[in-house]
Amino acid sequence: MELDRYLEDLESRIDPAVEDDLIDQWRNYCAGKCRDDIFVPHRKKAAAKPIDWPATSVNAALDDFDKMMLNQLGGVSGLVSSTTGFMLNVRSNYGVPILAMPFGCELFMMADELNTLPNCHPIGPEKARAWLEGSLPSVDHPYLQKVWEAGRRFMQIKRQYPKIGKYVFVYHPDFQGPMDILELIWGSEIFLALVDEPQVIHALLQRITDFYTACMRRWLSIVPNFDPQVSCHWALMIPGQIMLRDDSAMNLSPQYVEEFVLPYDQQLLNTFGGGAIHACGRLDHWTHLLSHLSGAKALNMSQPHLNNMEKVLRDTVDQGILLVGFDAPAARSLQATGRKLHGKVMIIE
Repeated sequence: MELDRYLEDLESRIDPAVEDDLIDQWRNYCAGKCRDDIFVPHRKKAAAKPIDWPATSVNAALDDFDKMMLNQLGGVSGLVSSTTGFMLNVRSNYGVPILAMPFGCELFMMADELNTLPNCHPIGPEKARAWLEGSLPSVDHPYLQKVWEAGRRFMQIKRQYPKIGKYVFVYHPDFQGPMDILELIWGSEIFLALVDEPQVIHALLQRITDFYTACMRRWLSIVPNFDPQVSCHWALMIPGQIMLRDDSAMNLSPQYVEEFVLPYDQQLLNTFGGGAIHACGRLDHWTHLLSHLSGAKALNMSQPHLNNMEKVLRDTVDQGILLVGFDAPAARSLQATGRKLHGKVMIIE
């Protein structure tokens, strides 16, 4: 496969003036300087249409580094040929089980026609408890080796192609969050275990947080972040360095979120210079706790229709916490009611 042909195409179409302008828009937003009620980033000019990039499936990319490069950079190619305001970025795209696999989980591949990232089978409570003894998993686990190698290849491309190097950001892999990782390892019975054996759960969450820290440090040794104040994730620029996933929190009471989720998120936010929290589903019952997290500067949420958005807004934008990647129709509906969003809500239109 002639990867260089496609990289040369992308390099030729990246316009530094366009990308510098877009980056400035995002930096102002992240710094709290957006003058509009809603932040809608955009490219001021679309590049020429690309050559036809080959279609690369998610499953094929998992076992072929050239296809991983094409899969991720093909999306970048499409962005530079549009006026959309998404940042140009790529990642080592190996799914949610990246940090669960070294604990002994078995990979679960999705059917090719779904073109969806893999998950994993849990090891169950008994094997999970066994990780309380002995050393942490190795950061050189075979599944992690793929993640690291893809990062190295992205960096090699960035060194070879100056405009790709400057304007295409490589963001940290999907490391999830400590509670989400423990749910992947333990299984759905984890929610009973929070009640039945909280000391065991806390001990495992601490081990997972320590492993997360080691893996994030390894990643940053391969792919240093481009700026100490901001980073990129999901084609969004966020203040801080890390995007933590708290999808499991939708199943927990505020008291349990405060006890089992926040302390371990806080350790990671402290270590890596703050960042953003992602959560799916309903979260309005615990968004007031975001203000308890030092360094939690942004929230990425989905399904606003499942939430009491007035409460979410009081707990986020009214407190200076950004809502990044928010649903555009929902934002415009809120704005139409006269609700002030203070330049803290970001959408793509």
